[in-house]
Amino acid sequence: MVNKNDKNILRELAKKVQEHSANDVNKERIKRSRDTHGLKHVRPLVWIDEIPWHEMNMDSELDLLCETEEARQMEWHFRSILYRWKHIQADMVVEDVFYINKSFTDSGIGISIKEQLVKTDDANYIMSHQYEDQLDSDEKIDALKLPVIKAQREKDQSNLEIACEVLDGILPVKLRGHGIYYAPWDQIPRFRGVENCYIDMMSRPEFVHKTIAKFTQIYLSRYSQMEELELLDYNTSSIHCTPPYADGIPASDYDGGKVRFKDMWFRGMGQLFTSTSPAMQDEFDLHYMREMMDKCALSYYGCCESLDKFIPYLKKVPNMRKIGVSSWANVLSSAEQIGSDYVFARKPNPANVAGNFSKEAVERETIETVEACINNKCPYELVLKDISTVSYKPQNLIDWTRTVMETIDKYYS
Repeated sequence: MVNKNDKNILRELAKKVQEHSANDVNKERIKRSRDTHGLKHVRPLVWIDEIPWHEMNMDSELDLLCETEEARQMEWHFRSILYRWKHIQADMVVEDVFYINKSFTDSGIGISIKEQLVKTDDANYIMSHQYEDQLDSDEKIDALKLPVIKAQREKDQSNLEIACEVLDGILPVKLRGHGIYYAPWDQIPRFRGVENCYIDMMSRPEFVHKTIAKFTQIYLSRYSQMEELELLDYNTSSIHCTPPYADGIPASDYDGGKVRFKDMWFRGMGQLFTSTSPAMQDEFDLHYMREMMDKCALSYYGCCESLDKFIPYLKKVPNMRKIGVSSWANVLSSAEQIGSDYVFARKPNPANVAGNFSKEAVERETIETVEACINNKCPYELVLKDISTVSYKPQNLIDWTRTVMETIDKYYS
């Protein structure tokens, strides 16, 4: 249980968050997200995520004062919201509910990652990895197990009761399920190594097909069990760092009970394929992904990979709604191809906040995106993510936010 002192700290923080959640700007931003995903031409939302929080503490604003672990987790949730609202708000949305993510166990697939690490900063989870190859034969692929998912309802109930007692009269507390994050080609290289995957695509394509077929089976099994156990949710705070609010989610026949695939966003990517041909990305990734993707309401594809040459393949997906445009993509070509048919999900370059901040560089990048999208009538958003470092200079991120918002202001009055 939460002691009296911790409870007082949490309640004071929660009151401040509640005040921000009541601001009408949140409703306006949610509407803009819905309009964008409805392929309307409105001012783009700007979001910031995957922040190097260990480098961001200013004036002790992120210091945790609570004693118990349960309380400290809640405290971090509130303090990080308040920090973002004050310093790097952009178009963030503060929810008027305290959500508790549903708990579950996953038995795994029978192997775990074996790797060597090189760190430049012990406080940063971003590091260099060298993976041991554990999936180099048919026998090892055959030995992989399907995961067993078990809901932890008693744990959920306990967490719910604690939060309700702490936040009584300030914020309602609700359980929240999980979204779909489908990235087998982020996982496979961790068991093989990146070079081995590339070599096999050229020299052992049938083995690659066997590998991705097995991982497709694993992902389908995991999410099908989660669907059955009522662990999925259409009401998520983001779709992998990006605004999630969209009409048509959940489906029109949703009855308020179990959330189905057809009520949800599908989130997929194939980052490994930046160094392959578009045809190989289609053959070894999108073709297999379609088995689950097609079951969902809307699909969002793309992360750090460059997709400007892959967009013709994505256009074949009936429920495709949002396409990632990374820092390495050709912005103009992407905008010309995406047009008004999909959301142009722009990922600005996080290198612009990593060292010495250049306002001119951020302005140029923002102008390039805004003008390409306006000229090609693209609904669009800008989401700065994958921020490995700000070199312990939080002002970089503050300056980035101000520069981008002021630059966009010149186009939308």
